[in-house]
Amino acid sequence: MHKAILAAVLLAAVATPAYAQQFINILTGGTSGVYYPLGNALSSIYGRALPQARVTVQATKASVENLNLIQAGRGEVAFTLGDSLGFAAKGDAEMGFAKPLDKVRAIAAIYPNYIQIVASKESGIKTLADLKGKRVSVGAPKSGTEVNARTVFAAADLGYDDMSVQYLPFGESVELIKNRQLDATLQSAGLGVASIRDLATSVPITVVSIPAEVAGRIDDPSFLPATIPAGTYEGQAGAIPTVAINNFLVTRADLDDDTVYAMTKATFENLADLKAAHAAADAIALEKATEGSPVPLHPGAERYYREKGALK
Repeated sequence: MHKAILAAVLLAAVATPAYAQQFINILTGGTSGVYYPLGNALSSIYGRALPQARVTVQATKASVENLNLIQAGRGEVAFTLGDSLGFAAKGDAEMGFAKPLDKVRAIAAIYPNYIQIVASKESGIKTLADLKGKRVSVGAPKSGTEVNARTVFAAADLGYDDMSVQYLPFGESVELIKNRQLDATLQSAGLGVASIRDLATSVPITVVSIPAEVAGRIDDPSFLPATIPAGTYEGQAGAIPTVAINNFLVTRADLDDDTVYAMTKATFENLADLKAAHAAADAIALEKATEGSPVPLHPGAERYYREKGALK
């Protein structure tokens, strides 16, 4: 009897896939951003695809923190902005990376973040130049959003010393604008982000444009001209020019290939679940998943894309 039990245990161990006992921690962003609901959707998707793995979701300060956590082995999947990923690959201390992060690998390019600068109407802010002397939130220090803010403001000949800068997450920024303690917020997120939708339904807002001439001065190929369509937020009558930058899902180089393959496959076979979690996921497409990453694809993800003909 004991021999039979031992044989069954050994058989089960042999039959168990490589990813069975893994912990998968998904690093997202603040709870009022886009990464967080998408991370929760991925948690359910990966939970079904990897039933013997324990999948968790962690709210973070987003891109820069996420990449450093991946490098330190404290996460398995992370959301990040493309420019932060580029700074991480090269190592840029000013942007939050003391040395090149050599353990970060791409799973997929996903959807674009739109730089969305929103002010209360009563602040009188209508243009980028009007931000001078105003109270402006730019995201948590050295977060992906804050790194984006520095890039955009520099292209507009603005510096942090031109305004009263506050380093706050999306939700807190919105609450302060509602309470007239803040004039404007720059948020780097998918269209229809919950924080700005909340603000627009609470007080009259102005969505501030980033004109083409400013976009053209940004010396970073990650940034592309884009448009926030009319009606994205309540009271936004017209389309607003801005810039956008792609987001990526990344993982660790040492995470086994079978696990990453299974996660990549599950992501693209369950896009409807991601779209249900947030409209930003409408832009996720298999044919764009391998484009533009400043770090190599993980071999597990690469195997899936080759199988699907998305990578030759």
